[in-house]
This record gives sequence, C-alpha cells and structure tokens, in this order.
Amino acid sequence: MRVYLPLTLPALREAHGAGEVGPAPLTAYAVTPALREWLGSEDEEELEYTALGLAAHASLRLLAQQPEAPRRRVVVVAEVADRQVEEGAGHGGDGGDGGDDEGAAGRVRVVAAVPFKKVAAVHVDAEDAVEAVTAAAAAWDAADGGEEEALAVVDAAGEHDLLWYATQEVPELLGR
Repeated sequence: MRVYLPLTLPALREAHGAGEVGPAPLTAYAVTPALREWLGSEDEEELEYTALGLAAHASLRLLAQQPEAPRRRVVVVAEVADRQVEEGAGHGGDGGDGGDDEGAAGRVRVVAAVPFKKVAAVHVDAEDAVEAVTAAAAAWDAADGGEEEALAVVDAAGEHDLLWYATQEVPELLGR
C-alpha cells in the first residue's frame, strides 16, 4: 500500500540518517475505502493527490508543534505491506489530526518503521511557500479553534504545491 507520511525537515534528516522512518506506530494517509467514499471519486490520481494533501496538512500541524523546525512541509511517500497498515480514523500520535476531521477518511496507522529503501519519493515545500507556511503554523491553534481568519491563513498554505524529490536527491535537499 502506498502511504503518505507527514514529517518535518529535521524528522526527514533523522529518518534518512537512521535508514528508516520510525519509530512505529506512524500516522500516515492513504487511498482508503473511506477516502474514496468521502471524496466520491474512483480517480486514482485524484485520490492520491488528496492523500498527499492531507499528509501535507498534518505536516503543518507538526510544524506548529515544533517552532524550531524550518517552515517547510514534508511528506514522505512509501510503499509498505498491507499487513503493516491499519485503516480507520482517530489515530493520534505523530502528526495525526484528531478524530472527526476531514483527514480522518484517509488516515491510517503504519505499525512498523518504514525502511528508507521503501520510500518512493519525498515532497517538500519550495522556498516561496515558507512565508505562507510560517504564517499558517503560527495560526494553527486559532484555526483549530475555528477562528475564520486563522482558517484562511492555514488554507493559504495549502495552495502551495509541494516539490517532488527522488530518494537519491534527499541528501542534497538536506544539505549533506
């Protein structure tokens, strides 16, 4: 199963150095039956793009919790065995949103660390998104509380597409 793991740049650096994304359990996003139903689509590309977007939103939550992390959302795309994935909403933990939110339909729990050799790609914000991501991370708590202006700031970060990096480009991305 293809999963989308929300991270930050420091977490990506740690995972790359350790040779795995972990420790388990890991909150991730995937094309699940619930996501298909929620989106009302069978278009695989649209469904995968939605799962990527949900993971990017969860990465933003991680950034709001880690003020020292560079203000760029990170999503690691990996292929894991189906038996290592538990479907269903409400898995808290590392970057997962709470229970009944829009991301719940695609949220899964990966029950084992993900070897970096299983990573298919990494998506990261471009430098031109840093200002919007910084503002969104600062507005996260207010947006989580339903404040309209803060919600608009968080949504604005989501308008920035993430750049795609092959796994062999990760060292350069990390400045190694």
